[in-house]
Amino acid sequence: MTNRSATMSSPVGTLTVVANDTAVVAIRWDTESDDRHPDAHNPVDRSLGDVVPCDDISSHPVLAAAIAQLDEYFAGTRTDFDLPLEPIGTEFQRQAWEQLAAIPFGETITYGEQAVRMGDRNKMRAVGAANGKNPIPIVVPCHRVVGAGGKLTGFAGGIDNKAWLLDHEFRVRAGA
Repeated sequence: MTNRSATMSSPVGTLTVVANDTAVVAIRWDTESDDRHPDAHNPVDRSLGDVVPCDDISSHPVLAAAIAQLDEYFAGTRTDFDLPLEPIGTEFQRQAWEQLAAIPFGETITYGEQAVRMGDRNKMRAVGAANGKNPIPIVVPCHRVVGAGGKLTGFAGGIDNKAWLLDHEFRVRAGA
């Protein structure tokens, strides 16, 4: 299946949204390397396959909805996303990403807390690695996971962007 992509400007840089006919499969940072994606080091994972730029996003409802909702998020008028998602990853990665999706807007948890929620505090490092492979950042909010003591650690979009996203959410939540 050929995936389509569209780029958008945002306060955290240019984002590329990738979708198939029915769901968002990835959001890529303009600064990230290809080795972050789930297929890069694990032959069990499927790759994104062919990605073709979409000339007219109005002809692709999934891309249009994703970009509209991301724009609303950045404008501070959206706190929850309502998009069909198909992240590509291992079973463990998908479980970690499901836990990310459960973190409320404007709140944070630690990697240890996420590991506990997944049933094994000893898998903290594995959880961090899975979060680092999250193919749909912002919508699947890996930026809401912080190190012990609230320290900002590891983020494919860069620590400055992680800080911006968290500050944005805290400001929007405080103003609500």
